[in-house]
Amino acid sequence: MNGVEPGRLSKGTVAPAAGPATEKGGRAQQAQVAAAKGGVLRGGLLIAGLAVALGAMIVVAASLGQVNIPPAEVLGSIAHRLGLDIGPLPSGPQAENALWVVRFPRVALAAVTGAALACSGAVMQGVFGNPLAEPGVIGVSWGAAVGAATVIVFGLNALGNWTVVLAAFAAGMLTTLLVYAMSRQGGRTEVVTLLLTGIAVNAIATAALGLLMFISSSDALRSITSWQLGSLASATWPAVATVAPCALAGIAVSCACARSLDVLALGERVARQLGVDVERLRFTGIVIIALTTSAAVAFSGIIAFVGLVVPHLIRMAIGPGHRTLIPASALGGAVLVVTADLVARTSIPYQELPLGVLTSLVGGPFFFWLLRRTRSKSGGWG
Repeated sequence: MNGVEPGRLSKGTVAPAAGPATEKGGRAQQAQVAAAKGGVLRGGLLIAGLAVALGAMIVVAASLGQVNIPPAEVLGSIAHRLGLDIGPLPSGPQAENALWVVRFPRVALAAVTGAALACSGAVMQGVFGNPLAEPGVIGVSWGAAVGAATVIVFGLNALGNWTVVLAAFAAGMLTTLLVYAMSRQGGRTEVVTLLLTGIAVNAIATAALGLLMFISSSDALRSITSWQLGSLASATWPAVATVAPCALAGIAVSCACARSLDVLALGERVARQLGVDVERLRFTGIVIIALTTSAAVAFSGIIAFVGLVVPHLIRMAIGPGHRTLIPASALGGAVLVVTADLVARTSIPYQELPLGVLTSLVGGPFFFWLLRRTRSKSGGWG
């Protein structure tokens, strides 16, 4: 053969020297690899830091209240419950009961509620491809609250604690599907339509809650009013046992969908070409959103903006990759709600601020800033 064997240089042929373009491409590839490794390292450090912060906030929140318990005694009580003879037990009268009957259930419910809402927000923004999507903003939380309030007003209790959760799940699922269907136009979700749909859904849900309050008894009226303001005052271990499995299941499935959500961020057409079943992914995301949001709303009421604020703060720190974004958002949401609940119940002596009002005071200005930022980046809504 007169040709040169593939993969081998002919005798006397000199390999071409690497030119400037080749060197530049090699440096760019190395920079990309280094950036990817740096992102993974930052994500791991952030998750570890948030886990430590959550553990510290749990101890601090359990130690502070009308009767303060030293953190060393809180840790000692936890150790003794685990069968470890380490650290001092609470020395104050009824301090042990105060920890395990009142404070720890409330702190645990705050943690799982924050994790559920933040995970729901991260998934909703990924599924809808919209940075302004959040369960409270587009009406999902209020829709779930209507379902839960209906069960309370009419005294339905066929499945125990799960009755409220299932009613909230059904209403939240219906609301999410309605919002998704109405905000789609030309194969994509429009920002303006999403927000307007959320306003309409919130208005209808508020009217429905008002009607339920009008026909409810005094006890049911107090429960619905507490929901509208958001509160963890009624936290119990059975409530934690009901919400925690829903939150953990939603977070686990969300993490399993992380790679597909990353691909979906490139566009529906690209995602389909890369083998992602877009409609199945969206339906799975909707189920996750409805499950986690309804479980949180069933016992804590409307705690707005957690699902909006936390995922964006995480994106600013480590970028948009969902493999890190989802678990970090869950931990960040838990830290935020535990901290907010601590402020709500200790800032005023012998009084308790509504938790939902407190998160709205922080999340509202953040939402305005995000709205202006998104509009300026897109060149306007038109």
